[in-house]
Amino acid sequence: MIEKPKKTAMSQQHDWHVEHPSFEGRVGVARRDITPPVGIYSRMWGSAEHDVAQGIHRPLTVTVLTIQSLDNKTPLVLASLDLGWWRSSQDEWFLRAKVLDALSLEESRLMLHLTHTHSGPSTSLNSHDKPGGHLIKPYLVKVCDAVVEATLDALDSATPATLDWNTGRCDLACFRDQPNPEGPGMVVGCRPDFVVDDTLLLGRVSDIQGRTIATLVNYACHPTTLGGGNQLISPDYVGAMREVVEEATRGAPCLFLNGAAGDLAPRRQYLHDPSVADQNGRQLGYAALSTLAGMLPPRTALEFDRVETSGARLGRWHLTTANADTICRSEILHVRLPLRPMLQPSELECQLAICDDRVLAERLERQYGQHNGLAEKGTTEVPVWIWQLGSIVFLGTPAEMHSPFQAEIRKQFTDQQIVVMNLTNGTTGYLPPKKDYPQDTYQTSISLFGAGCHEAMLAACIKSLKEFIKPRSGQLADSISKPSEPRNRRSDVSSY
Repeated sequence: MIEKPKKTAMSQQHDWHVEHPSFEGRVGVARRDITPPVGIYSRMWGSAEHDVAQGIHRPLTVTVLTIQSLDNKTPLVLASLDLGWWRSSQDEWFLRAKVLDALSLEESRLMLHLTHTHSGPSTSLNSHDKPGGHLIKPYLVKVCDAVVEATLDALDSATPATLDWNTGRCDLACFRDQPNPEGPGMVVGCRPDFVVDDTLLLGRVSDIQGRTIATLVNYACHPTTLGGGNQLISPDYVGAMREVVEEATRGAPCLFLNGAAGDLAPRRQYLHDPSVADQNGRQLGYAALSTLAGMLPPRTALEFDRVETSGARLGRWHLTTANADTICRSEILHVRLPLRPMLQPSELECQLAICDDRVLAERLERQYGQHNGLAEKGTTEVPVWIWQLGSIVFLGTPAEMHSPFQAEIRKQFTDQQIVVMNLTNGTTGYLPPKKDYPQDTYQTSISLFGAGCHEAMLAACIKSLKEFIKPRSGQLADSISKPSEPRNRRSDVSSY
């Protein structure tokens, strides 16, 4: 016996409908190898006893996704690069400016995201006088050419497609600030007793035949499996993760997007054995495949159908056609944040000149590179790239945000899928939560920013997203109109 569904006060309070956050447009994907030459300067750790790479564990790659609305040919370009971080804004702009110029792109429409491997080559042009440093500039030129070529290939192969997302879980990452068991202070290690943000977002790009042509994995975890004892170029766990996902999707390229991982890292890390990096990568890869396997078919939704009477009343649901959203918009938000008192670049140069401690020199060089591009006025602006693709929002920042940042933004915007990415279009360093400053964690000790920076960035992003996000197609008739012009907006810390 089949009972017709009845409209009741109880049922009207519920949306008996399930679908994935999605976007419909033209999407292309392409990849290039950006593995550097053996012998390039690759001292990425203060604890490293080597200066140059001795071999290759896995190749480094750049994978590019181009995204266009169905009625607007100006693309958004997202590139995931297996690189660590930028030592200075000048080095980063050396690459990004060439890409913007070669592709004739407006600045808001390009995001160059670093997967944050700690076993890659140096990207600092100032290291030209180090062992293997003469290889850095030609390598960056190679990377630039690779990004441009991959983008052009992706645009040439772009096809009508749907990008939809599902949420999963992975417990690879753990909280990495722990009390020092051997004395006072904090160390960067592992706190397995802490509950952390284990959210894994899986994006699937499907063509009109329903075939998967690309995947995106957004997960927050430092790629620090391999430490100072490792002498091989490696994408860390990211390489094996991609391999697992791509083997199961018939070779569809997988982009890794590292989330707000300032306080998260693998349990097993700082090792020299690349097999552990592969193990960590397989763990994340299988979690990604589990999330992918739980997705509905592209362009469908699950909808309540009827009640079937059996031994119990059975709620029958069925698949129905769903239309993806076509909104495609971008903007850059500029957030003014407080700087902490610090040495001038000239003072850092003097300290570096007389420093004979390799670990201390590593930290001074990083501070010099990041600080040298900042204006000395007690505050500085940090840009944030925001894209809306239907019910999906990409939020990319050059900072290293901590996981509470992404957790709170997702809590505030439950109708959207929020993809948070650190180390995008630059490197400005850590923005730790205010509560961490009295503990003198590594992140607070090396940050250029004063207490309150995390909270100011969070408040500014939430405010901007509330103003920027257009309602979905079903909520507003003109929401699929031609995208508005890209915007550059500024937000002052004093407003929050």
